[in-house]
Amino acid sequence: MSGKKRQSSGAVKTIPGFCVLVLLLCPPLHADTFTYSGDSASTVLAEGSQHALLTGNARVDTQDLRITADSIELFGKDFVYAQCHGNVRVVDAKRGLDLTSQQLFYDRNQKIARIRGNAVMADLKNEMVVKGGFIEDRDLEKITIVQIGVRIFKKDITCKAEFAKYWRDKKTLELSGLPWVSKGSDVYQAARITINLDTEDISLEGDVQGTIKTGSNEPAKEGAPADSGAPVAPGAGSAAPAVPVPDSSPPAVPVPGSPPPVPPAPGSPPPVPSAPGSLPAMKKGPPGGQ
Repeated sequence: MSGKKRQSSGAVKTIPGFCVLVLLLCPPLHADTFTYSGDSASTVLAEGSQHALLTGNARVDTQDLRITADSIELFGKDFVYAQCHGNVRVVDAKRGLDLTSQQLFYDRNQKIARIRGNAVMADLKNEMVVKGGFIEDRDLEKITIVQIGVRIFKKDITCKAEFAKYWRDKKTLELSGLPWVSKGSDVYQAARITINLDTEDISLEGDVQGTIKTGSNEPAKEGAPADSGAPVAPGAGSAAPAVPVPDSSPPAVPVPGSPPPVPPAPGSPPPVPSAPGSLPAMKKGPPGGQ
């Protein structure tokens, strides 16, 4: 490739096929080396108007991340800005982030990424997935801003809102714009919801609503009597006591011609009762029945 041209029109060169350039953009003490490549590239290297357009399997690699897309446009002094279109993916191995979208703007100096169009950010270190129509990641401030149809998933926590701020260093998530959070079977709604992602504590501010399910419907233990709700009579379930049977034998019939019973003499012991149903003993008369 020819050297830099200082004419105002600049120097333009289109390179078909695979193209790789390595640039040392800063002074040696703060050197930042990056490479870019694509199936084809057109470049303008005039001072103050550097410009490169990569098409087909376009890729940019820096010390911290890799950007791939259908096309990538590099511009600004020392190619500090990147505008990406189509099947965009950003992999930041240092921070454990994986971002996908249809459009991306990236500022290498400020380390700001603006992602549009079905944006998805997977935070692998914190096991969290963030979705939205627009995501802005500010690496130096350690904050991520998500807007439009926000959806956030972490283990058993699901969040919905129109606006969200995520502080990675504090591991704090703030939701606003009709925020809705579910944790397990519990549901929370408020004007503003803050979640500590370490402790999973949830704070609600303004117009608070919540649904919390408590208790459980455990089946009765095997062998335990079922509770019908009706009172149980004392002694139920135990053997019934024996009921005495009344004497059904007929009463004794007196024999005609026998003398009446003699009343006991005063001071004599009471007569012994006969067995139930037996006839009274017959007294013997004089011989000959007289």
